[in-house]
Amino acid sequence: MLRSEILQRFKEQIKEGNILLGVGAGTGITAKSSEAGGADMLIVYNSGRYRMAGRGSLAGLLSYGDANQIVVEMGSEVLPVVKDTPVLAGVNGTDPFRVMDVFLKELKSQGFCGVQNFPTVGLIDGVFRQNLEETGMGYDLEVDMIKKAHELDMLTTPYVFNEEQAKKMAEAGADILVAHMGLTTKGSIGAKTALTLDDSVERIQKIVNAGREVNPDILAICHGGPIAEPQDAAYVIEKVDGIVGFFGASSIERFAAEKGIKEQSEAFKQIRL
Repeated sequence: MLRSEILQRFKEQIKEGNILLGVGAGTGITAKSSEAGGADMLIVYNSGRYRMAGRGSLAGLLSYGDANQIVVEMGSEVLPVVKDTPVLAGVNGTDPFRVMDVFLKELKSQGFCGVQNFPTVGLIDGVFRQNLEETGMGYDLEVDMIKKAHELDMLTTPYVFNEEQAKKMAEAGADILVAHMGLTTKGSIGAKTALTLDDSVERIQKIVNAGREVNPDILAICHGGPIAEPQDAAYVIEKVDGIVGFFGASSIERFAAEKGIKEQSEAFKQIRL
């Protein structure tokens, strides 16, 4: 599916009053079920594998595996079962063992329509983050990756965490800014420390405004932190001018698995001898 076709489809959805919904797919059945539920785009990234293994999403930022190779492997599971929904690859833009121009072309040839920057150093702060930036493993490499993907006419939906990053990604040609509010709360392996919804509204509005300063036509959706349930997303979308959708990974894939499997098991257990 061409980038222009995807964007046209998205704009038609927005014009009809529908939000854009992205779903992080850690398995083929997640992708298949999300498509059946009306998802507008599917994102495959390494944290999906760890999440469905019962581990926190931040496992995707640690050295438990080759993030980019894991996405290629997951793509082999997800891409064949998706019928008509664009599938994006989460790309580790700071990976020192990838020639990024070549790798992006390989992802496109595999069937991925676009990219997102994950794992992202945007989730890291403090001295560790400062040292990453100082030693050539910073967020600007993720911006460069998005720019390269844009030049290959791939859809780009980068995670941004503040106004400066929003401007950089917009300048790099990003199609959709995903305003990231941190690790998703709730559920058995969700974060306990997070912003409030109202704090998120304020922060997301600043991100949207910054992106629009560079490109007035840029789209923006929200993700993470306290935006965990449909009512949370509805609250943010209502309060923020310019937010047109939501990206859920834990919020859709993990929550559905945790709740659904637990309730189904309980229902069977009610059978008496």
